[in-house]
Amino acid sequence: MKVATWNVNSLSARWPRVLEWLTRHEPDVVLLQETKQNDAKFPFAALASLGYDAAHHGQGQWNGVAIVARDPLSDVERGLGDDVEARFIAATCRGMRFYSCYVPNGRALDNPHYDYKLRWLASLRERLAARDRARPLIVGGDFNVALSDLDVYDPDAFVGATHVSPPERDALRALLDTDMVDLGRRFHPDEPAFTWWDYRNASFGRGWGLRIDYLLADVATAALVTDVRVDREARKGEKPSDHAPVVAELTW
Repeated sequence: MKVATWNVNSLSARWPRVLEWLTRHEPDVVLLQETKQNDAKFPFAALASLGYDAAHHGQGQWNGVAIVARDPLSDVERGLGDDVEARFIAATCRGMRFYSCYVPNGRALDNPHYDYKLRWLASLRERLAARDRARPLIVGGDFNVALSDLDVYDPDAFVGATHVSPPERDALRALLDTDMVDLGRRFHPDEPAFTWWDYRNASFGRGWGLRIDYLLADVATAALVTDVRVDREARKGEKPSDHAPVVAELTW
């Protein structure tokens, strides 16, 4: 099974890139974030023509998450707790549970959105802590947190900023403490493995990136994973997303 997570930063703007990527790589499950579409606009029919089932939780021009899979999806859940924004969707495929998450940005440490971000991560942790541990689970998405300084191209440039503050990092570690494994870091313990580069200042070419997109798995499922990589090629070319897909392969 090949599983990917990808913040596409507007499926309307990025559809040709997404279509090409799906056709070329033929993933089994893709967790999408920032579709920026309502459900009526989401390309269910186009995906079906490629052989994919899909579930979407849309919000128009903001947010939006989806799960796209070659096998049928079931038990779809939309929304995390009482959150009114389209940032979470869950579904089951081939006996495995999947979450696609788009964690709030936080904006600034003194912004109410930062408190919202921490509450959102705490709510996700509660859900993970209460899960059925016998059920295989993969959680993917844009978490908008760089877990360590290894995940930041220049830690000094982010002092006093979101994405790197101790409470955010503690909140992400708390997710891992529910017996979840950071697959990217397991396979690349000493590499930055950035997943996001700002459109400005030629950041991609300069290597000015952050690792803020993750695939997490329960311990038993993580043991079945054979490879994890960041598809940097998807960040190149015409009109790319500012995020690259994170792809895991596992024997399932």
